[in-house]
Amino acid sequence: QVRFEESGGDLVQPGGSLRLSCEAVGSIFRGYGMAWHRQGPDQFREMVARASVDGDRTRYADSVLGRFTISRDNAKRALYLEMNNLKPEDTAVYYCNKFPSNDAYWGQGTQVTVSS
Repeated sequence: QVRFEESGGDLVQPGGSLRLSCEAVGSIFRGYGMAWHRQGPDQFREMVARASVDGDRTRYADSVLGRFTISRDNAKRALYLEMNNLKPEDTAVYYCNKFPSNDAYWGQGTQVTVSS
């Protein structure tokens, strides 16, 4: 059974940093682009960063450009999101999925709360 498991979320003060991790369980990871998404309170889910199959090409939402960095380790079947200079508007549940996403693969997500 294919699924993704996210971890690393926490409560952090504005200006702080976090590193999220995503582990692929099952056969899917290599050969697919991957992306991080988030869903804030009363908001639609949005994609914030994506990486190509080899991780050498990345794209970011304007709201996180310059603050977030996506990376992947295909040998470990892992995806990461380094988040710096966090802002209260970054508060959300963060999810990973293949790109383009597949609704069958959404995991539980990991909660990031930015608050003083």
